[in-house]
Amino acid sequence: MNNLLKENVEIIFPENGLDEKLKQAELQNRKLVVKLGFDPTAPDLHLGHAIVLKKLRQFQELGHLVVIIIGDFTARIGDPTGKNKSRPPLNEEQVKENAKTYVAQLSKILDISKCTIRYNSEWLDRMNLSGAVQLLSQVTVAQMMHRNDFNSRFEKGIPISLHELVYPILQGYDSVEIMADIEVGGTDQLFNCSVGRQLQGK
Repeated sequence: MNNLLKENVEIIFPENGLDEKLKQAELQNRKLVVKLGFDPTAPDLHLGHAIVLKKLRQFQELGHLVVIIIGDFTARIGDPTGKNKSRPPLNEEQVKENAKTYVAQLSKILDISKCTIRYNSEWLDRMNLSGAVQLLSQVTVAQMMHRNDFNSRFEKGIPISLHELVYPILQGYDSVEIMADIEVGGTDQLFNCSVGRQLQGK
């Protein structure tokens, strides 16, 4: 079972994390909560998403619970693109329009009847400023600057907006809300996923 879940996976962090979680689930006789998030910044998922979706399907077939987070709140902020500029934020109408087709597209690979679909506006829209400041206090600027694209832009004198620094923290908070055991994502999402693990630990 472990070997199947490790197939075609580039990074497992921490290295023994998956094994530990699977052992824990077996001892507690429970399903793991496996998280994957999408920001509806465009109306279509792309071929690269099929890789992580197939991995989620394997978790499903082993009886674990897949939770898909549709980042309808975070899409309105704009995820740093990994390039030398920030992604422009979308308005609420654009996000809703893009999100409409996501569940249908996901169902081509996942068994949607066994998925939980959540929208992160459920908790982020109701967070007040006091809660937001408390959340931000859990992460340091030094940690944010470990993200390669932030570091590179800082070194080159390319502006980094504060909302870009906040984005990974908000995405990480999604993990807290759903109590994720496992986070699945592309290598470009490794930093954001690690923020989620840190926030859950705190």
